[in-house]
Amino acid sequence: MREGPALPGLSLAVTIVGVILAGPEITPQELRARSGWELRPEGLCKADRCVPLADGVGDSIDLRVVAERLGMALVHDSEHDLWALGPEAGPAALSSAEFPELTLPDRDGNPFKLSSLLGSKVLVLAWASW
Repeated sequence: MREGPALPGLSLAVTIVGVILAGPEITPQELRARSGWELRPEGLCKADRCVPLADGVGDSIDLRVVAERLGMALVHDSEHDLWALGPEAGPAALSSAEFPELTLPDRDGNPFKLSSLLGSKVLVLAWASW
């Protein structure tokens, strides 16, 4: 838990959970502590949701299998030999860090391509009523 900056009348607490590892395997205890998923006889479980996992899991779990079964991104930084397991995203997992081409109407109704801002810092703010 990391405390945010102190502001009068406001307290901020942010929980940072990271699954950055030195290898593609993790112990069941470490996976539970870092992601909330725990190894049970029926597979990997979080609350009442369980995903089957191969039989015979020993002292470590292969993150490649975890990523595939849970729809999590698994990234390997070969330069630093680090592995990172991303959050649960199911079929919405990103396959790249590139923003797709997006064309939206501007204030006057004319088409505006986001790519026209290439090289500039851009903040994309999305809102939905549901």
